[in-house]
Amino acid sequence: MFERGASRRAFLKSAVALGGATALSACLSRAEEPIPTGTTDPSSLPARQHAWDDALPRDDAGNVVLPRHQVLLYLDHDGVPDAAARETVEAALTTLDGAYERSNEGLIHSIGYSPRYFSRFDESLPESVDLPEPRALSSFETPEFDRQDALLHLASDRADAVLAAEEALRGNQDTLNGTDVAAPLTDAFTVADRRTGFVGPGMPAERQDELNGIPASGPVPEESPLFMGFKAGFAKTQATEDYVTIAEGPFAGGTTKHLATIRQRLDDWYGEQDFEERVMEMFSPLHAERGLVEGVGENLGDDSGLTQEMLDTIREQAAEFGRVGHAQKAARANRDADGNVRLLRRHFESTDDGEASLHFPSLQRRITDFEEVRAAMNGSDLTDVPTIRQRVNNGILEYIFVQRRGNFLVPPRSLRSLPTPTGAVPGLD
Repeated sequence: MFERGASRRAFLKSAVALGGATALSACLSRAEEPIPTGTTDPSSLPARQHAWDDALPRDDAGNVVLPRHQVLLYLDHDGVPDAAARETVEAALTTLDGAYERSNEGLIHSIGYSPRYFSRFDESLPESVDLPEPRALSSFETPEFDRQDALLHLASDRADAVLAAEEALRGNQDTLNGTDVAAPLTDAFTVADRRTGFVGPGMPAERQDELNGIPASGPVPEESPLFMGFKAGFAKTQATEDYVTIAEGPFAGGTTKHLATIRQRLDDWYGEQDFEERVMEMFSPLHAERGLVEGVGENLGDDSGLTQEMLDTIREQAAEFGRVGHAQKAARANRDADGNVRLLRRHFESTDDGEASLHFPSLQRRITDFEEVRAAMNGSDLTDVPTIRQRVNNGILEYIFVQRRGNFLVPPRSLRSLPTPTGAVPGLD
């Protein structure tokens, strides 16, 4: 199943992607340290499911470091939820809380619900929740839409933690890290789809061999946390968790989550573009001209290096350099009138189905916020510049292809178990 002599990191990535009891057993046989246990006191946990940052480490520049291993479980529920189903979901999620410390060394998790889930009720979501059905967000994409009822996101630096949690949720084991499993999640949900991923220096490089979308020469730098060869998630270009939190209504303390699955085709990215051209198309032409990016961008610290000048002169740069930058375009819409960043992005790579892919979760108060930033990233307003076409010389659009989109409401922790649109949770009140 796993190649003999494979590095420990490569082994663990393969195990998480494969999933199941056999992969878990293999991981446990290589486990070096016990996983810290969690809490049975709900009051010690944050009210917001999406409050991950305080539980995660930061790098030397102060950027949040996401957990290395990630599992997405797309879930369906039959009919209108009743009290028994809600109790089952709460028992399953409470088992995770008790089994694992809420940290990168234990397990971070959250569950969100789709527009289709809420459509089964007679009541509608309040105006304070902006949760439209997913749709295509450009003229050149034809994604499938994730309309499953719920999305459970599991993340940890420990591959054995995410795998064991999944096995317990599926009802395949009675204990989890020494904690009795109160109820399997699959007593209330069916698993409609499973997707996996990883992020962190060295992980994409180790996984690039014989992978569709990556040149056979293996160009992904060893130190890169992502397939495209640059780091992301700079602290000063990320919204705060406070900012993306819904402030009013029954779901105050929650947030909305857009999740796109994006295929990457990087032969031309590495084969036709040199380093400076890649910097131009990832950041901005002025980044390359001024030598602002070294290697994968660690030298940038906690900021991508974008300035207002780079945004204001984007058309002039397009004319002079023949291309524009991905970050440059998106940044035009990613701040509000007071200068606050609007989106909190937590994206990670994937090798599901042997494809170089990106899972792109974005948190924001309103799904509309994400859609507006994506419209700016499309750069359609720049295509009258002779060298800029809709998908050529237009940031990284030539190399990424949206396969799926889904929208979800991530409620506060108190409403995480099969909520109603009004926020009432019969049977748990």
